[in-house]
Amino acid sequence: MIISASYRTDIPTFYGEWFMNRIRQGYCKIVNPYNRRISRIALDRSAVEGIVFWTKNVGPFLKHLAEVQARGYPFILQHTINSYPRALESAVVDSARCIDHLRRISEIYGPKVCVWRYDTIVDSSVTPLEFHLENFGKLARHLEGAVDEVVVSFAHIYKKTLRNMNAAAEETGFSWRDPSAIEKRRLLSQLIDISRGHGIQLAVCSQPDYLVPGAVEARCVDADRLSKIAGKTIAAKIKGNRPDCKCFRSVDIGDYDTCPHGCVYCYAVLNRELALERHQRHDPRAEFLFPPPQDSYEEESESPPEEPTLFPLAD
Repeated sequence: MIISASYRTDIPTFYGEWFMNRIRQGYCKIVNPYNRRISRIALDRSAVEGIVFWTKNVGPFLKHLAEVQARGYPFILQHTINSYPRALESAVVDSARCIDHLRRISEIYGPKVCVWRYDTIVDSSVTPLEFHLENFGKLARHLEGAVDEVVVSFAHIYKKTLRNMNAAAEETGFSWRDPSAIEKRRLLSQLIDISRGHGIQLAVCSQPDYLVPGAVEARCVDADRLSKIAGKTIAAKIKGNRPDCKCFRSVDIGDYDTCPHGCVYCYAVLNRELALERHQRHDPRAEFLFPPPQDSYEEESESPPEEPTLFPLAD
């Protein structure tokens, strides 16, 4: 089993102590966001073949990586570095610090561990398409040698994303738009030329319509990469968590509406005030990342739950 920690929230930044407590105890409990069933997820080394961490600031978790490795868990770090203005990312750490973290991790744990995410690409008055060429190029230059892959995607305009983007635009005075498919492909072709120049493969996440020559489909939960890190084969089936997702099957142990980063394009947070409130009352000693709703069902078994094929908040 591969553990995803987590595409629903930033566990390394905000919930690292909880994660390490659960690793040491050998299990955690989660609530399925669709049917509210509770599952007990085994986290001992015999049950977990690898871990994929998702984060925008691995700094608070750096002190734990040595223990994760010492306990025998191969891991991948999917690290987003966009270097966007505060109007879009109100509480994300400075990109220079994140770049330094990735370079250090690559030196200590190997060049396959870190994957850079330039995600989500937002076309706005503060980040026009021309901005991305210069911004992406600067980041790629500083990350050369520390990563061999960059994962990109354009914003999925769900109803909640639309609401959040429009509200932020009105509050901070920027405008935004969803570019045409032609514009997106043109930009990706230019980003590929830049990434190639720095030895970085560009991968497109869950958007096959925008695959252009030189790009590959992203597998953010990647059993093949984990196998190279582990030095042995990690067998897993491809089973994405949304249409067109090419990830290998994993069990995510995070919760929606819990990340305080404040990125206005984020699909995982409908209400930032709720996310901040939940973060403040989080108990790192608990079995759950957050207590389950009262209408949750009791757990039926210790077997990993089947991941849904759509995000529960993608309406």
